[in-house]
Amino acid sequence: MARLAGDLAKNTKKVLLRVYGAQLLAPSACTSLTSLRRTITSTGCVRAGRWYTDKHEWLEVDGKVGTVGISDYAQKALGDVVYAQLPDVGSLVAKGAECGALESVKAASELISPVGGKVISKNEDVEKKPALINTSCYKDGWLFKVELNDPQEIKSLMNEEAYTEFLKTDPH
Repeated sequence: MARLAGDLAKNTKKVLLRVYGAQLLAPSACTSLTSLRRTITSTGCVRAGRWYTDKHEWLEVDGKVGTVGISDYAQKALGDVVYAQLPDVGSLVAKGAECGALESVKAASELISPVGGKVISKNEDVEKKPALINTSCYKDGWLFKVELNDPQEIKSLMNEEAYTEFLKTDPH
């Protein structure tokens, strides 16, 4: 019976790690199922979902890789995007620093990286067809992928709920 309970706890831990993106934690941070639950609910260092900056970039994290794009609000504010200059693969980007540019029929906008790291991929389809940003900003219109230097930087970003409130209350 004890072995069965141990196996169940081990498998539950694996599921929680997968579901909640706990791969951001050092393996030693979750020595038991109880400590894993406590870490997920209290420390904020395990963060799944989409995260936003106050400059309207978004970030989705899978392990140590973050995918970056611009929010629906940003693409609507820009209008029809006609040009995208994305950071080159292999380049280093810094959190909060300019790393590219987007141009639309209305305006030009710099692209700001939400996290620091090494660019490991860029969406060449967006460079060829920038309108993908307008038609699918969260799926096909992603901009680049970065290997995170410091996963803790995610803590400074807004979750979807906070971003929605930000859009309601802050002049942008």
